[in-house]
Amino acid sequence: MGRRRIRRSSPATEGGRRPTVVAGVRAFDQGRWSSRRKMEVVLRLLKGEDIEFVSRQLKVTAARLAQWREAFLTAGMAGLQSREPDDRDLDIRRLKAKIGDLTMDNELLLEKIHELEKSNPPAWRRSSR
Repeated sequence: MGRRRIRRSSPATEGGRRPTVVAGVRAFDQGRWSSRRKMEVVLRLLKGEDIEFVSRQLKVTAARLAQWREAFLTAGMAGLQSREPDDRDLDIRRLKAKIGDLTMDNELLLEKIHELEKSNPPAWRRSSR
């Protein structure tokens, strides 16, 4: 019996698959999806592509695609709900800074009181009754 030579692929090409191209659109692996790739898919859905077609093409469940779309829309809506700062916001920021300063002053004064009490304890007086 002769020896058969086993041909092994090089480590550089091992496991490296090229994405399938269907009608000019890449179909991705089932592995992890980056936020950029999810956004591309969600934008396709928002442009009107059928969710079932995209689901079959990318081998991702329609439910998962719907979740991505809902998360994308919710995050977008939250971004649009911000408002411009007004005088009230400036007053709140100023007052919070003032509270921080006063809190720090109080902590320093309490620390100073504790140090003075350690070195010179207060004299106890008897009640006058």
